[in-house]
Amino acid sequence: MAEVKWIKITTNMFEDEKIDFIESLPEADAILIIWIKLLTLAGKCNAGGFVFLTEKIPYTEEMLSHKFRRPLNTVKLALKTLLELEMIEFDDDSFLKITNWNKHQNIEGLERIREQNRLRQQKYRDKQKALKEGNKKDNVKITLRNETDIEVEEEVDIDKEVEAVEDETAAAALYDDGYKSIIKTFSENIHPPSPIESERLSKWMDDMEVDVIMAAIEEAVVYNRRNIKYIEGILNNWLSSNVKTKLALDAYKRDWQDKKQKEGQAPGGLNKQVDFANYEQHEYSDDDLKDLFVDIGG
Repeated sequence: MAEVKWIKITTNMFEDEKIDFIESLPEADAILIIWIKLLTLAGKCNAGGFVFLTEKIPYTEEMLSHKFRRPLNTVKLALKTLLELEMIEFDDDSFLKITNWNKHQNIEGLERIREQNRLRQQKYRDKQKALKEGNKKDNVKITLRNETDIEVEEEVDIDKEVEAVEDETAAAALYDDGYKSIIKTFSENIHPPSPIESERLSKWMDDMEVDVIMAAIEEAVVYNRRNIKYIEGILNNWLSSNVKTKLALDAYKRDWQDKKQKEGQAPGGLNKQVDFANYEQHEYSDDDLKDLFVDIGG
């Protein structure tokens, strides 16, 4: 994601009651410098006010101390102060977020975000159109005897333009509806997604059908592993098996069930008899049993 080059700071910044309170503290200068650094870092991350090292790794106090070149205790004091003043907050995954980030956004940054969303939708539309064109069979040949070649070409061009507009409109609506369905399913079954999680979920639409992404969310619920990391582990596993559509997923699950059934039968088709009295016993925790089904890559 491209970074925002500018953030907005008003000339009456120091008239703000919260800033005025910070200036009354012994470490006022250090806290204000850290506040400005957090704002600029949020602009670099360009993720709705979130501050992180990567989309999967949040900044710790120690990491911020190193990055800001400030003593660890000073950073801890600054974060505590800003948190109590509700100038920052932390989500469930310990990602730091600037509260009311829109106050510090600039027009250029917002336009860049809109452009990225537009490009993503365009990519989705192009992919859907290519898929549609690939499924078409040009079995009909039309010959117009009372028209000149020029007139025929003009009519064909007009028809193509109308079809292109209709396709783009339908694809855009399909993308928006699919994205809303994914976010709704995630919100109802996991938790309201953070901007980072929403961005990560939307990126999967470039590779997979909406129904496949929603199926991964449902799998996470079944195994009570309600987090984005587990969901993406499932999706990565399916993607490595070239499962990108609902039809492919259904076939993948049928093959998996057939394989498990065959593994439980003897060569003659009879069920294997297992002597559980002589079977070595093992004890597993709930987490161990869940991890046996899906490897999410750590």
